[in-house]
Amino acid sequence: MPLRIDKVSKRFKDKWVLRDIEFEVSEGEIFGIFGANGAGKSVLLRIITGKEKANGGKVISDSGRFSVFEMPKPSFVKSLFARTDSAEYTYRARELERFAAQNDGVLILDEPFDGLDAPVRHLAVRKLRDAAVSKGLTLIIATHHPEVVFEACDRALILYDRDVVQTGTPRELYENPVSVAAASALGSVNLIEARRLSKSNSEIPEFQTITGEHRVFAQKTEKHNLGAINRNVSLAIRPEHVSISFGASFPEDNLLRAMVTEVNYRGDTTLVGLDAGGLALDALVLRLVGLNIGDECMVGLPPDRIMVLGN
Repeated sequence: MPLRIDKVSKRFKDKWVLRDIEFEVSEGEIFGIFGANGAGKSVLLRIITGKEKANGGKVISDSGRFSVFEMPKPSFVKSLFARTDSAEYTYRARELERFAAQNDGVLILDEPFDGLDAPVRHLAVRKLRDAAVSKGLTLIIATHHPEVVFEACDRALILYDRDVVQTGTPRELYENPVSVAAASALGSVNLIEARRLSKSNSEIPEFQTITGEHRVFAQKTEKHNLGAINRNVSLAIRPEHVSISFGASFPEDNLLRAMVTEVNYRGDTTLVGLDAGGLALDALVLRLVGLNIGDECMVGLPPDRIMVLGN
C-alpha cells in the first residue's frame, strides 16, 4: 500500500479545514481528490508531502517518496495562453509526460489541467494516463474538474465541508451517491424534497413530493437510508434519466404532467426545463423534436433511477 491517510485533520487558528480524513491509495493506482475550489485539496496534498503539519492523524507511506508536479511560472503561463491551442497542448502534454517518465514513487499533481480548454485538457489527461499506466506509476491528482475524475482516475474521493463524503470508482460516485453533497459534486442532478408514505419494509418505497404533492416510487433502499416517516428526505434523479412523452407512456414510471419552461440547445444534447405543478425538473435529451416553451407533456421518472439520499 503506497499511501494511507489515517484520520488527518488540519485547522488554521480556530477554523478546521480538514477533519478526520481517511483513505488509501493502492500501488499503480491513479487516485483523484475531487472538490470545489477552497475545499482543502491543496492543504491535504501539502500534508501528504510533509510541507504542511497536520493537527492530528498520520500519513503512512511505504516508500515516503513523493514527486510533485510544478506548474509553469505565471509569466510563462501568460505567454502560453496567448498561443494556439495546439501549441498549448503540446507544451503541457510534453511536461506531464516528462514528469511521469522521470519520477517514481507517488506522483502528486495539484490541478495539473487547470486553465486548459476542454479539448486540450482531454488530450493532456489521456497522455498522462497512458504514461502512468505504461510505467505502473501511482498518481494522486487533485482537481475540481469532474471530467478529469471520469477520464483519468481509477478511484476518487469527494472532499466537501472539511470531510470525505464518499470514495469509489468514478462510476460508483456518479451512479450511487450516498448524500446530496456527493450527488451534486459530479454532474447535474434533480433534487426533490419528499416525505415517505410507505412502511420501512416495503419492497419499493413510496414518497410524496413536498412541492407539487406528487406520489412517486423510488428504487429499493436500505432501511437506514429511508429516514423517519415524519421527516423529509432528498430524492435524486439525473437529468438523462428523466423521459419526456407526448403520447402513451407506462404509468409505473411515475408519470407527471408538466410544462416546458426552458430549452437549452447544447449541440449533441438539449437540456429541457420542466414545471410539474411547481416541481422544477431538468431532462437531458439527445434530440429535440417538436419541443417548445409552453408545451405540455408527460414526464416519466423511472423508480429504479430515483435515489434516496442522506442529507
